[in-house]
Amino acid sequence: MAAVTIRVSRFDPASGEPARLVPYTVEVREGARVLHALHAVHEQDPTLAYRYCCGSGQCGSCAVRVNGRPGLACMLPVADGDVVEPLDLPVVRDLVVDLVPRLARIAAFLPGGEQDLPDRETVEALKDLCHCIECGSCISVCPAVTVTDFAGPTAMRQLERLRLDPRDTGDRTLLATEEGLFCCTSCQACAEVCPKEIRIPGKAIERLRAEANRRGMTLPRHAEVAALVRKTGRSVDRTITPLFERVESVLEPYGPVRGEVAFFIGCIYSMRLPETALDAIEVLRRNGIRVIVPKEQVCCGSPLIRTGQLADLARLQATNRAALAPYPIVMTMCAGCGSTLKHDYGNLPFRVMDFNEVLAEFGIEPPARLPLTVTYHDPCHLLRGQGISEQPRALIREVADLVEMEARCCGSGGGVKAGNPAEAEALGERRREAIAATGAEQVITSCPFCEFHIRAHTDRPVRHVASLLLEGYKKKDAEAASAPDQPSG
Repeated sequence: MAAVTIRVSRFDPASGEPARLVPYTVEVREGARVLHALHAVHEQDPTLAYRYCCGSGQCGSCAVRVNGRPGLACMLPVADGDVVEPLDLPVVRDLVVDLVPRLARIAAFLPGGEQDLPDRETVEALKDLCHCIECGSCISVCPAVTVTDFAGPTAMRQLERLRLDPRDTGDRTLLATEEGLFCCTSCQACAEVCPKEIRIPGKAIERLRAEANRRGMTLPRHAEVAALVRKTGRSVDRTITPLFERVESVLEPYGPVRGEVAFFIGCIYSMRLPETALDAIEVLRRNGIRVIVPKEQVCCGSPLIRTGQLADLARLQATNRAALAPYPIVMTMCAGCGSTLKHDYGNLPFRVMDFNEVLAEFGIEPPARLPLTVTYHDPCHLLRGQGISEQPRALIREVADLVEMEARCCGSGGGVKAGNPAEAEALGERRREAIAATGAEQVITSCPFCEFHIRAHTDRPVRHVASLLLEGYKKKDAEAASAPDQPSG
């Protein structure tokens, strides 16, 4: 037995008092789970309210937040200092949340007459979708749920499950659109916390959107983007000189060659924020990396995949595969492009790396430090889509002081900024509040959609990691140029 101290959220709405964290020291056996510790707390204080049933990760009753992250209390090992709170949903008391309104929006099976059984292919597609235990973890982290009437991730999962089942007679695609199908920002937060590892955005929502597209239910603004991609190969129209026309195909480093990357620029950095991409090229060349810009590259297809418009996808993928195939390393600096190349293109004959990964692997010349405090906004398709978190932070700390804020979606992904601008605005305002709370002077991120969107929701400058590094290098060069010559001999 060993003693651990955990802090547990206590809250009684009837009291009128705010929630508070109460410390409890309990004895637990080796290998104990959070649920065991809660049982021990309950023996000390029988007024603690919490849910549990099976104790084996199959019922979902005991879902809570441990150290800020949702999980099943019966499956999470307990550790000294753990903080146990309810899911981020309306609280009934202590650790018990009100799931009834959300569970009521999960569609029921509608049988009708004699129907064929699912074939083998359908059964395989259904398997992951059937594993849900309706614990509410995904709903509690969904940004769309907080600002819209979106039914939530698991409601969409159930609708895709029923749509695939030939024995169900409901129009599940139509119901999905009515329940907020196009509100999902593709942030992947639901997949990150799901105890059954169901990737709802890809397994359910994108498939439902593809079916909606086949039935003519795509949002008008999304259809306009797809038409532009078909016509120009780009997801945004031309308003300035694109980066492709500003740079040579091969950009040599300023010193010895330490590495080489083919730069997959992406639509936004080429057509809307080329200065940021130029900053990245300068940083790479400064650090001995040859940059090759294949001019044949086109849109990666992410805007089409996320909105279910797949008709032109194969052509885009084939064009990009051919353009990038000669190069061992393909670098992206757009989180969406990087995630799409890594996960939606199948096996590739080259390695895809984000800008931050490239610099972390090759190493960088130390820049000068700036008298600056910044915060970092994690792009969803970088943090959850590619598992990249510490690399940009390490680069930022080379230049400035970093103050953290919670990783939350800014509202610009999944076609929401184009198709549901009010939702995007509401989530952008939540980012503004979070940024202001940090007291940071600037916001650093690593995605053009985040960079572009957050700029409209804060009075702080919003910049890419590359731009911050380049400023540090410019300061270093200025200091070296102004330093008095050292006497010789």
